[in-house]
Amino acid sequence: MRLRYRLSITLAHFFTLVFSWLFLILVSCQAEVIEDTSPYSSENRFDNTIVFDGELEVSDFVWKSLNYYYYWQEEVPLLADSKAENEEAYYQFILQNKDPEKLFESLTHEDDRFSWIQDDYRELENSIQGIIASNGVEFGLLYACQSCRQLIGFVKYIIEGSDASTKDIRRGDLFSGVNGTQLTVENYRELLFSDNLNYTLNMISIRNGVITSNGKEVALQKEENFAVNPIQMSKVMETSSGKVGYLMYNQFVADKSSLLNQIFVDFKNEGISDLIIDLRYNGGGSIQNCVDLVSMITGQFPGQIFVKEEWNLKMSNYLSSEFGKESFVERFISKLPSGESLNSLSLDRVYVLTSSETASASELLINGLRSFIEVIQIGEKTVGKNVGSITVYDYINKSQTKNPNHTYALQPIVLKIANNDGFADYSDGLEPNFTIQERIDDFGTLGDPEELLLSTALSIIRGDTIVSPQKKSFLFQRRVQDPLLLNRQRMHVDKKINLGKLDEYFK
Repeated sequence: MRLRYRLSITLAHFFTLVFSWLFLILVSCQAEVIEDTSPYSSENRFDNTIVFDGELEVSDFVWKSLNYYYYWQEEVPLLADSKAENEEAYYQFILQNKDPEKLFESLTHEDDRFSWIQDDYRELENSIQGIIASNGVEFGLLYACQSCRQLIGFVKYIIEGSDASTKDIRRGDLFSGVNGTQLTVENYRELLFSDNLNYTLNMISIRNGVITSNGKEVALQKEENFAVNPIQMSKVMETSSGKVGYLMYNQFVADKSSLLNQIFVDFKNEGISDLIIDLRYNGGGSIQNCVDLVSMITGQFPGQIFVKEEWNLKMSNYLSSEFGKESFVERFISKLPSGESLNSLSLDRVYVLTSSETASASELLINGLRSFIEVIQIGEKTVGKNVGSITVYDYINKSQTKNPNHTYALQPIVLKIANNDGFADYSDGLEPNFTIQERIDDFGTLGDPEELLLSTALSIIRGDTIVSPQKKSFLFQRRVQDPLLLNRQRMHVDKKINLGKLDEYFK
């Protein structure tokens, strides 16, 4: 009996320990469930779909957007459709990539020089419309000498109506400091490209290759939300071979087509026989605005295909289904979208001035027109942006309501664009017919018939003998990349597509 008693006590003790152990495990598991913030908790699931919060929400938007739109989607392993087939694995991937900007960079193709992510889409929208914070000085930078860290700046042009247009500063002026501090490779971004609205440029002169301070200072103030007029200049010049129209256009902006149309009224009324389009500082912009301009230059090709777009396979299928094959072409027009008739010149030849900053929609104008008329390019080889982008927002419904939780937007490359002959392979840039480079030490005045690029074009029109190529300026060989240039070198498509509709299509 004692043995049975002891055995029963031992068994009771054993079962007590087992139940205690199981209880602790259950309590522990319950505690883990309460603390779990993964999308698999009941609080974070909606219709069996993962719901992300905070930074993860933006990272999710980045991946899904590039997975749908990105031109190189099929060539980037991390953007493969299989990545999202397992919800838990996809969640873990996003969890490991909380920084949306770093994630964006990790998903871009090695050949992509132009896609970017914007943390505030309002700034992006403004820049597309030519609305920026500016004091009106458009400048470039170069090394003061071949083996030093000091920089000097040169003024390319002054924007009309800006603060600088009221100051003693003009094209060709040079500066070496800001607020008394010498510009260097290490500090120029902070001194010239920060959010500071006010600064003073310390001006210099160069004589016989020697840089000297001239004691001149120019105080400048940036105006926020300054609307830049992309039409820098237009005029008609009398020459021995007839009247020549000249248009300097610095950005393709969708809502400027009506203003361009009025300039072409003047060209038409003046009876110009030749036209020079100056795109040397034009980094691109709206494809639609480019189509409008080429239709004004010509006029004899209404309805014909100007250029053709090539999207990734996924988007090609979607666009074909949703909008038909017309969504892949841009045609010459005879009327603006507003219904306004175009003032077309029906020219069979045009002269285009370019530089190493000429990109995107500017290159599209040159390459596209070459299928139809003679295009004589004068200046430097262009950038080589034969691809276009769209602005992608994080829409939360079919009504295209932007996500109120963040202001991120993407400007990814979504298409490659070819002319009517199918030529699109100019990623190394478009070579000029006549290679001429601006000289920093002798810039000349824009619009002056004696200015180097313009005088060359006028000489060609007159039939004068042109010596080309010209020896490059030694100063230009020391140029420093403008950190804001990427955002200006754009060719964007005026198409609005939202992820919600794409989600439905690909289900």
